[in-house]
Amino acid sequence: MSHSASLSWVTMGKIIFYEDRNFQGRSYECSSDCADLHSYFSRCNSIRVESGCWMAYERPNYMGYQYFMRRGEYPDYQRWMGFNDCIRSCRLIPQHRGSYRMKIYERENFGGQTMEFTDDCESVQDRFRFSDIHSCNVMDGYWIMYEQPNYRGRQYFMRPGEYRRYSDWGGMSPRIGSFRRIMESC
Repeated sequence: MSHSASLSWVTMGKIIFYEDRNFQGRSYECSSDCADLHSYFSRCNSIRVESGCWMAYERPNYMGYQYFMRRGEYPDYQRWMGFNDCIRSCRLIPQHRGSYRMKIYERENFGGQTMEFTDDCESVQDRFRFSDIHSCNVMDGYWIMYEQPNYRGRQYFMRPGEYRRYSDWGGMSPRIGSFRRIMESC
């Protein structure tokens, strides 16, 4: 494998956080994961994503409310469906060019009814017959789960791995209404 081919998975990203609305006030530019942004700014009222796809988190260490952001401008926190002006950590989402596979389960620890997905699902209730997902195994790709159908409500970033209970993905309850793949168009 050539050196350039081995680096093809690397995603270049750039996100800029602003303390005030409409890209005003103190700003901080970030190009990689950051577990604690508190020392760089005290509040966040606008964001500009220059490249890549990002998850921004309300609390340090990738905790609290999660917000998916693709390239574009967010002049106030309502534009990214924010509940407040608090952003304390962020994560760059790697590009994924392969297949997408995820299994969801009716009960925790991969118990009960199960169903495998390879594409987006705008209504878990319609496709899975259950409105709660208690555990999940992401085999391929990166996904966003939403608390409500039609990709609305609280968001949860799902990386490849096993999630034995909903708290493993940061959920306050097992209620998941929809989910979608994070495609390479970031």
